[in-house]
Amino acid sequence: MKIIKNSIIIQELKEMALNSFGDFVKAVVDTERNVIAFDAELHSDLEEMLLNDGSNQSELWGINLYPENAGKEDFIEYDSLINIRPLQNNKSRYVENEETRKKISEMVQEKVIL
Repeated sequence: MKIIKNSIIIQELKEMALNSFGDFVKAVVDTERNVIAFDAELHSDLEEMLLNDGSNQSELWGINLYPENAGKEDFIEYDSLINIRPLQNNKSRYVENEETRKKISEMVQEKVIL
């Protein structure tokens, strides 16, 4: 598990994927602090690491990244159990708010170097 505040190269994500799920890497994005935690078996482990690093839970969103699809529409999958938040009007595993998805996408594009 690691927190990225600056950037990460796509090759590192590919290696993470091969060492865990094969074709994807779990990540949690802090949309307020502009940091991303990568590489755990569970999104909740990454969430806990970011909370211990000073993040607010309401700004943390779980995603999956498919490194082989970098630069394509299906590079990011907005799906995680930690995204179920009825109090924030997110009632499913999917990040339902379009603005939040856009923020996540922009952060990933900024931090992941192809």
